[in-house]
Amino acid sequence: MIKFIIKRLVALIPVLLGVSLLVFFILDLAPGDPAKTILGEQARPEDIEALREEMGLNDPFLVRYGRYMFDLCRGDMGESYKTRDPVATEIFSRLPNTATLAVVSTLVAIGLALPLGVIAAVKQNSIFDSISMFIALIGISMPVFWMGLLLILLFSVKLGWFPVAGADAGWKSLVLPSFALGFMHMASIARTTRSSMLETIRQDYIRTVRAKGLPENKVIIDHALRNALIPTTTVIGLQMGSMLGGSVLTESVFSWPGIGRFMIQSIQGRDIPSVMGCIIIFALSFALINLLVDLIYGFIDPRIKAQYK
Repeated sequence: MIKFIIKRLVALIPVLLGVSLLVFFILDLAPGDPAKTILGEQARPEDIEALREEMGLNDPFLVRYGRYMFDLCRGDMGESYKTRDPVATEIFSRLPNTATLAVVSTLVAIGLALPLGVIAAVKQNSIFDSISMFIALIGISMPVFWMGLLLILLFSVKLGWFPVAGADAGWKSLVLPSFALGFMHMASIARTTRSSMLETIRQDYIRTVRAKGLPENKVIIDHALRNALIPTTTVIGLQMGSMLGGSVLTESVFSWPGIGRFMIQSIQGRDIPSVMGCIIIFALSFALINLLVDLIYGFIDPRIKAQYK
């Protein structure tokens, strides 16, 4: 198991290098001048040029990229062009908010998707199946920002149950953004659960378990659902990684003080070190989530655990 984890962690290195090189190249092509952004539109050209020289912006692309990666390997993500604070400080001060939103949204998605998927499979072609898949269709069709706006209009503006934006109201501030983000990703999990359950409950061993006289709920939960969870777990892991990226829109709609909103503000301000830091954190988080999903496979199915060599 330890050897498997080490191999996967080593494999992250070329992934992060590729992501960082691609993003650095795209940001280098983006219009705008960071030095002019820092000094303002009224700055003199000679002052802008002096700042560009001081920041190393006149160096060749590969020199700037190599310098950035060398600093990153030492744990230095650079300084924000806008605030002049270390990027690592800016990001890690917001990381708990984004992580909380992603985790709670995942729990919301799982809490809605598993019952819907299981009921739709057990009651195939019934009214329950149609209602479950209709709910899933709404979730997969409605953009997260549109769902967020509808939730704000209903529960904040009309009913006044939850705050419109921000994170100052404690758990109440988390309800609407986590539901908006979780409901969108619930659809894929529910559909996968239904398909996997339909395949599992038709297996011979399920017929054998039923023939032994076990209660139906025990057959479904203890035997069918556990064996159907492997593809569902894959989708949950991918969706949780997507939630980190999806949090960009959600945090913007609800003014949630997380990494996603900070990245949008950094893009608008041409704050390249901050954008690079955010994307690298997102990429690293997504890769670590995939590793965690692979490890969870072993606990669900011991046969998979035996393959970790």
